[in-house]
Amino acid sequence: MTERKTLQDIQDEVDKYISQFKEGYFSPLAMMARMTEEVGELAREINHYYGEKPKKAEEEQKTVEDELGDVFFIVLCFANSLGIDLQEAFDRIMHKFTTRDKDRWTRIEE
Repeated sequence: MTERKTLQDIQDEVDKYISQFKEGYFSPLAMMARMTEEVGELAREINHYYGEKPKKAEEEQKTVEDELGDVFFIVLCFANSLGIDLQEAFDRIMHKFTTRDKDRWTRIEE
């Protein structure tokens, strides 16, 4: 089994990939537009699989997994372009959920 990458490893891998191109990262506004586009594609796939809108026969077959991968990639690019450490951001958000929001939802009884 291969060793799993850390979130920092993944951010570094994306940065290495983007850094080989003169264009580099898009501007924040363009990045937001790309993210919106990718989330829209994810929504479309979710609607095809779980909603009331089946794919047309001529539509390209994509998967929710692929679309989530695209969203993840653009989130990584966005974070890198703004110098955001996603591990630190994640840790802060989890702290918020486990403290401020700890009683927001009904817990499963053990």
